[in-house]
Amino acid sequence: MCGRFTLHTLPDVLQEHFGVDEMPAMQASYNIAPSQEIATVRMSGARRHMALLRWGLVPSWAKELKAGYSMINARAETVADKPAYRTAFRLRRCLVPADGFYEWRQTGDGKQPYHIRMKNGGVFAFAGIWERREGDDGILESCSSIVTAANDTIRPVHDRMPVIIAPRDYAAWLDPGLRDPGKVKDYLRSWPADEMETYPVSTRVNRPANNDARCIESL
Repeated sequence: MCGRFTLHTLPDVLQEHFGVDEMPAMQASYNIAPSQEIATVRMSGARRHMALLRWGLVPSWAKELKAGYSMINARAETVADKPAYRTAFRLRRCLVPADGFYEWRQTGDGKQPYHIRMKNGGVFAFAGIWERREGDDGILESCSSIVTAANDTIRPVHDRMPVIIAPRDYAAWLDPGLRDPGKVKDYLRSWPADEMETYPVSTRVNRPANNDARCIESL
């Protein structure tokens, strides 16, 4: 599962890549963790809009906000069927911009973190779903990323990876008119292994408070 990722791509590059008119105020992050606000792209009328949502989906019917801490990832195999995710999967899909993510490999000495990214170092997008909850404690908009089986590059580190949506499929993934779960699931694929790379990094990334470029330096 994906529990940490990075987004340090320049705002103007993000704006052009995702085709959004405006960017929310946000800082480069090298260690994004669950429960933090993360950038998402979703539809607002006929246009794409970038908004900050809490990472860890809280269903609209949840009585407590703590539900989101265990719902940062939805499995591609079950996202269309699980009650917590199925309506959002049909009606409220989003893109989660990223330029890398982390996974931990079990070793004899513990867990070794790895940074995973595209070989070209460019920005990409996780498949995401979002939800809106209204309660006595206010309104909360939150999201989950979707994960699937790891490709051959990532499998030696971890058996799962985020679903990555190709730029040519952004419009279809975000289309609120596409509501057939069977057709939507066609986009839940592992990214080609030969386009990605992994390398070990310092255990500094284990602490969310450590959030600088040293987190992605290769050992």
